[in-house]
Amino acid sequence: MKIRATIHRDFTIAHIDDRLYSAFIEHMGRAIYTGIYEPDHPTANAQGFRQDVLELVRGLSIPAIRYPGGNFVSAYKWEDGVGPKDQRPVRLDLAWRSRETNQVGINEFAGWAKDAGIEMMLAVNLGTRNIEEARNFVEYCNHPSGTYWSDLRRQHGVADPYNVKMWCLGNEMDGPWQIGHKEAKEYGRLADETSKAVKAFGKGIETIVCGSSNDQMATYPEWERQVLDECYENVDYISLHKYFGNSSHNILNYLAKIDETGRYIQTIGGVIDFVKAKKRAKNDVYICFDEWNVWYHNREQDCPPSAPMAQI
Repeated sequence: MKIRATIHRDFTIAHIDDRLYSAFIEHMGRAIYTGIYEPDHPTANAQGFRQDVLELVRGLSIPAIRYPGGNFVSAYKWEDGVGPKDQRPVRLDLAWRSRETNQVGINEFAGWAKDAGIEMMLAVNLGTRNIEEARNFVEYCNHPSGTYWSDLRRQHGVADPYNVKMWCLGNEMDGPWQIGHKEAKEYGRLADETSKAVKAFGKGIETIVCGSSNDQMATYPEWERQVLDECYENVDYISLHKYFGNSSHNILNYLAKIDETGRYIQTIGGVIDFVKAKKRAKNDVYICFDEWNVWYHNREQDCPPSAPMAQI
């Protein structure tokens, strides 16, 4: 069998958004502490970030990065990670069963992202917290001055606002393992009101509502339909998450999993179209594939027993 392909630079199907090549980092394992941040490392700068890792990250030319989670964000108090480091509390992180020292918070991470040339995509906690804490976080990050939270940021040594444009409305809220797990309608209502509050801080802000945490969930894709029924007109994206592993040691099956991804995207695209038509909505909602990766070593050592494993 012979296959012939013709490629012509003038035949454009669509523009590829640079954000397709973005990344994700979470307060989990060695991702932050001893990963990008290790004050005692020989290459660490004055802020405690490893310059050897930073150089490698710069080489990837990542346009945007999602932070601080992931499962971690669903019980996270962003206020714990600002102000003098010696006054920050140490908390138990219930998502990954560890201690969170809060030595890296929003201002430290923002400095690292700036040095790496990466735009921040921030997630708010809609597991244990609500609209009030989310809007406070946005005010701290995005408002210039003259209010409590913006002036607090300035007291912490950051005069100019970060002007973060992309905000995730929680993380994997469909998952029973998630701290603050919610039913689809319940979460959709909360996401709708939170998105409206976040967008009140200025034009250009985009919000990402939680889709299914993977396409093996019993509630998929009904979760997406119910959530979008509640918030379609006020959000910009719905998230997709998928991880790939080869626990069966079947290489051909493993390589074929890319087909699962295609069907996943196609299905959620159909759900989006259905809800848009049902609502007679004028706006479009797009897909944000903001978590994906391969598990290249023992899954069990990375995740506690309560974390999802069906998708591997």
